[in-house]
Parts: sequence; C-alpha cells; structure tokens
Amino acid sequence: MAILSLANSDRLYWLGRYSERVYTTLRFFARQFDSMIDLKTDEYEEFCKQQDIPNIYTSKEDFSHRYCFDEKDPNSIYSNLIRAYDNAIELREEIGSDTLCYVQLAVYEMNKARLSDAPLLQLQKVIDNIAAFWGMADDSIDDENVRGIIKLGKRIERIDLYARMRVSADEIKREIRRLSLRVRRTRLKYSMSGIVHLNYMAENTGIDYPTVVREVESLVDLTEVKSAIGF
Repeated sequence: MAILSLANSDRLYWLGRYSERVYTTLRFFARQFDSMIDLKTDEYEEFCKQQDIPNIYTSKEDFSHRYCFDEKDPNSIYSNLIRAYDNAIELREEIGSDTLCYVQLAVYEMNKARLSDAPLLQLQKVIDNIAAFWGMADDSIDDENVRGIIKLGKRIERIDLYARMRVSADEIKREIRRLSLRVRRTRLKYSMSGIVHLNYMAENTGIDYPTVVREVESLVDLTEVKSAIGF
C-alpha cells in the first residue's frame, strides 16, 4: 500500500466531493429542467440560500442556464465538474487512466449539453459517467486507502447536500451510517465527537439539518494523515 502525500490525500477527498456534487445537483436539476420556466422566482432564490451560494442570477431563465453551464460562475455545476476533472488529472497515477477517462467523458458530455437547446440527454450522460467513474474506481484501484478517501469525500458531500436540500431524515440517516463505516477505513484524521454526534442523530433523534451540515463540514482534518504503523 503506497504512502499518500498530504496533497494527494486532499485531491482524492475533493475528487470525491466534487464528483458527488455534480452527480447530486444534476439529478435534482435535471428533474426540473423542462419545467424551470414555471418555477416561482423565490424557488431558485431559496435554492441559492440552501446551498449557501450568492444569488447572482437575474431571472429564472438566467438561473436555469448559468447555474448549470456557466464556466465563469464558481458555483455552477460545470465549474464543479471541472474541479473534479483537474483533481483527477493530477491523480492519474493513483486512480489510473481507465478511471480518469470517465471523468473526461463527463466533461465531454457537459460541453455538448451547453450547446444544446434540449440538453437533458447529455446531462443524463454526465450523471451516468460519474456513476461509471465510481464503479471503475471500485473495480480498478488496488490501494484501499485511495478508494476509501474518494468514497469518504463522496459520502460527506452527499450528506451535506441532502441536509441542505432537506431530503428525508431516513435517507440522511442511511448515509450517516454508511459514512461512519467509511471514515474509519481511511488514514485521514477525523473528529470522533463529530461521528458520535452524527450517529446519535441517526439512531436516536430526528435530524437537525443545520447541525448535520456543520458536523460533516468539520469532520475531516486534511492537514494530517495517520501513519500506517499500528493502523
């Protein structure tokens, strides 16, 4: 098992987070794309508030295009996909070319969607390629820690987004249980008290959405990697 640098541990973690951010936000976005024009103005304003991003959009139509495709908007789905791609390129040796190619294909399909008047087909292909990327990572990356850090980033981002979007408590509880198993399988330093608190909510109480966001955002310390000795 290779020893990962702090820089590459960070890249793997954010590759997991950015790929999940693209996957989940696209799934929510694609369901509403055709009916976006019928949305009330305050619906996209509320979405921006939930995601803690500035509402820079001038109309529902402007939001529906720029949030998905604008490369100059740092909060757009497109920008997050490019960040995932940039991390994947830097990690070519760790994740392998076969895994990397699915992120490249997701970028290709997103660029096609940007030019289309009916982009839903290409957007679905972006979602499919992100899912294929995770599947290939599971199948072809031999280093358990490399796989584990990607999956940890993915799980943390999913819980964060689900809590912000007020997804059902049962779904968030399921993801918290999966996170608890995942975080212990990497060499990243994490907050034990954070895991305990999340598990308490998952097993004993209703979900306090703001607390879930706060706990998962501060769960992992990316400034330190545990030694393999005694791990």
